[in-house]
Amino acid sequence: MENRVSELRKNAGISQADFAKAIKVSRQTVSSIETGKYSPSLELAFAIAAFFHKRIEQIFVYDGGEDHETK
Repeated sequence: MENRVSELRKNAGISQADFAKAIKVSRQTVSSIETGKYSPSLELAFAIAAFFHKRIEQIFVYDGGEDHETK
């Protein structure tokens, strides 16, 4: 899953640590989300979207996985 978390956070001028505190996760979790190593739970995705005043689909883009075929 691709996301725009890093871009939005940097545009807001907030550090990973401050963003993590605002959404009640660790800085390591924010880093993992930003690098695509971790996909957030639905609850956390809603918290991130609410923080940036965006819809989830404006932040997270599901690519269907590498094995997914479109019909």
